[in-house]
This record gives sequence, structure tokens and C-alpha cells, in this order.
Amino acid sequence: MYAFSTCWNSHRHTDGRAMLREIRELGFEYAELSHGIRLSLVEGILQAVDAGEIRISSLHNFCPLPMGVTHAAPNLFQFSAQFARERDLAVKNTLKTFDFAVRVGAPLVVLHMGSVEMKDYTGRLKELLAAGQRQSPRYEACLAEAIERREARKEPFVEYAHDTLRRLIPEAERRGLRLGIENREALEEIPFETDLRFFFREFSSPTVAYWHDTGHAQIKEELGLIHHVLHLESFADRLAGFHIHDVKPPCRDHCAPGTGQVDFVALRPWVRPEHVKVFELSPSLSADEVREGVAYLRRVWGEG
Repeated sequence: MYAFSTCWNSHRHTDGRAMLREIRELGFEYAELSHGIRLSLVEGILQAVDAGEIRISSLHNFCPLPMGVTHAAPNLFQFSAQFARERDLAVKNTLKTFDFAVRVGAPLVVLHMGSVEMKDYTGRLKELLAAGQRQSPRYEACLAEAIERREARKEPFVEYAHDTLRRLIPEAERRGLRLGIENREALEEIPFETDLRFFFREFSSPTVAYWHDTGHAQIKEELGLIHHVLHLESFADRLAGFHIHDVKPPCRDHCAPGTGQVDFVALRPWVRPEHVKVFELSPSLSADEVREGVAYLRRVWGEG
């Protein structure tokens, strides 16, 4: 199943039905409701879904946005927050996403798991990468320091994130939903690539699945943290779906497939018809650029 994310056009619309019709006119039978869905768009979304104009493949937490929030905010309330009140708000608003998913017939919700509170090493590493210093001693020292600091600080944040997820799993199971745990681009964000195998061992329920973001994985490869193809292969047995976008140097993601550094041909062996494959493209792309990127990816990955 291919779907198209509303992250491309939700900001341009005041009518949710018109937003979804624009995606349908691109040739998609399915849409993902992303984390920029304002409450004012909900009525139109329900009209489009109830009329059978389009189907919803998935939702990206938090969806719809909490009252008073008018911009995309997937990390508004972090599962890993030190303060219990923020974690409670994360649970409360995630449950609203679950209920909305049931209402629109979506079987899966994509989740961010939070982060370790620490210095923004990812931003600094990207700056060095952009300056052509990827192989420099300065870069290697910064990367080593980042990983060391993360490992030293991670334990309480990881435990908070896991506890929050444990609260949500029974609610997802009760509603018949799967949870897609998304790989993230920043090395401060949970779950870490080094811990992901242990994470899926602990959360063995089929409700909890892996969600592979091609752009985030490519950035992690550019930063020297993973090998993109081998990483996907390692977690293919828990894979539920993809966010599909390309990356242009230095680390500019959400580009049209086929225009950047992601080797979509090499990823193809782990793509299955049952996976939810969502194009998550930048609002800056024109409709023609979108169509070209979609056509490229379909040629590489097939029509299923």
C-alpha cells in the first residue's frame, strides 16, 4: 500500500476535505494524517472519509493537534519527559490520536519516543558535515563525545519513555491498532540505533512495530552512526512501514525520491506488499516534483 502524508499540504488548507481531495488527485487512494492536522481540519477530513473519497493508512502522533496548537508539533509532549505532568499529557493526547485513528479507520499510529535532555550534538555534527569535515579529527572527537554523554545520561529518559509506552500498549490493543516506533534523525532521540534490538526484545507484542524513515536513516548514515541498508535488514522482521523521502547534502531531508543520496534500489529487498509506504515530502515541493518522485519510487519498489 502506498499513501501520501498531509505534511505536504495541511498548512495550505482550511478545509480538511479539500486537503484530502488534493492528495486523491495526485493518484493516491490512501493518505496519512500527519502531525500538522489542526482541529479546524477535522470536520472536512471526516466528511471525505465517510464519503469514501479516500482511505486513511495511518496517523502520526499527535493528531489532531491539541487545542490551541496550530503548527506541526510531534514532540510537543515527550514520552521521556522528566516531569510526570508532561508524560501524562503525552498519554492523554496520544489516546486522542488513537480514538481519531479508530474514527477514520486507520490501523496504525506512528510514534516518537522522546529524547535525552542534553546538548544539541546533532546540530553541531551537521555543521561540521556541511563544512566538509566528516573525516576530520574534530568531527570524530565531537561524535565520540556525543555518544559518551548520551550513554552517561540516557537511563532515566529511556525508562520514562518505556514506561509511557507500556501505558499505551493495552489501549492500542483494545482499539485494534498497531504502533509504529519511528527511527529518528537526531542521536539524542529514543530509541537509539544501538539499543533498538533490545527495545524490540522488551516490547515483543505484535502491537509494537518498527517504522522506518528513509530520510532519518540516511542522515544517521551520513553522520557515521549506522549503515542504512544493514540497519533496515536488521529490523525487517518487525517492520510495519516506511516514511519515504530523500536526502540532499548536507542532511536536507523530505526531498523527492530519486533526487538525493538514499539508495532506494538497495532497500528494495526488504519492501513487502503488506507494508504501509508513506511519501512524506516537503511542502516546498511542487505537485510536478511530487509526481516525478512518486513515479521514480514506484519504478524502483514496484506498484504493490
